[in-house]
Amino acid sequence: MGRQVKRAFKYRFYPTGEQAAELSRTFGCVRLVYNKALEERTRAWRGEERRISYAQSSAMLTEWKKTEELAFLTEVSSVPLQQALRHLQAAFTHFFAKRAKYPRFKARKQSRAAAEYTRSGFAWRDGRLTLAKMPEPLDIRMSRPLPKGAEPSTVTVSRDAAGRWFVSLLCEDDVAAAPATTAVVGIDAGITSLVTLSTGEKVANPKHERRDRVRLAKAHRELSRKRKGSANREKARRRVAKVHARVADRRRDFLHKLTTRLVRENQTVVIEDLTVRNLLKNATLARAVSDASWAELRWMLAYKCAWYGRDLVVVDRWFPSSKLCGTCGEIRESLPLNVREWTCACGTLHDRDVNAARNILAAGLAAVACGGGVRPQRESSRTGRSSTKQEAQRATAGIPRR
Repeated sequence: MGRQVKRAFKYRFYPTGEQAAELSRTFGCVRLVYNKALEERTRAWRGEERRISYAQSSAMLTEWKKTEELAFLTEVSSVPLQQALRHLQAAFTHFFAKRAKYPRFKARKQSRAAAEYTRSGFAWRDGRLTLAKMPEPLDIRMSRPLPKGAEPSTVTVSRDAAGRWFVSLLCEDDVAAAPATTAVVGIDAGITSLVTLSTGEKVANPKHERRDRVRLAKAHRELSRKRKGSANREKARRRVAKVHARVADRRRDFLHKLTTRLVRENQTVVIEDLTVRNLLKNATLARAVSDASWAELRWMLAYKCAWYGRDLVVVDRWFPSSKLCGTCGEIRESLPLNVREWTCACGTLHDRDVNAARNILAAGLAAVACGGGVRPQRESSRTGRSSTKQEAQRATAGIPRR
């Protein structure tokens, strides 16, 4: 049985000179309106402790268009400008709810410029997209078809740092639930092996950034030699951006294939709650952690599990998955990163990553069975042993070692 989800379909397109100029103007106006509205809201809050609503910001935008200085705002579609104000309102909503930091100004030389059009800002006819203020449809390369009968409700046009143009079509899609299965899997994220599964399988880390590091270094050297503000420097900057785009595209493609396989093959997926932001503060590991992209891996698992009717269980970040013996429940006091195999006092030889993945799976299943979460070690008054040891042992008892 399928479920209705909002799904974005992203395609490359190649604008004409007039379309590129119009979109570039739109990007600039969107950035200006967002920054100006943010400035006004910041001044009102810090000076008068007064909040400005979206409706008030929209009224201010109308007044700005009447001034001689900002009259050029009327030359582009009003829809992306209104959407910029809505995005700012959402940013403040998240900030006041303590889900995000204070909104930041958009930089002129940001890596990605974008404009969002709602249904009144574009026309979709016979599979062709025409944006407001443009007489001709966009030349979109439809690499995959839209769902049958689907029509976009929102269109986002963007240009990345490499100069590539993209259009994202948000549509309603009927996603069929994956066939039911009894398989479960625990996942331990790493650097040498991108993920290690509780089944014993290790997925090697492709290290996309490392593979292109020589090419990237050469492009950066060429960029550093160019005079600032020159056309040659802009060309060199584009070459650097293209290398970064190649790395990001290959990484994203690999993660999509991996997460789709894991979700389709398993009914329950258990992962560890890693604090990637803190790990990036480690100067030795930051580059490798960033290249592994664990945060994107978790994000993909989360929405794909929701789409295909799977269960995603997240184990507490303080759970000692590597140091815990999955056989007897004893915990080592220390386990340096260079130790990849260790022997427990009970005589069991552990592969560090496989043992961690199995412990993560056991703890996740125990948490689901008990209806609680997996928390740091705490002593049980009844047995004098930590509750997580007991949970791991209870859940591990029915799992065959492969």
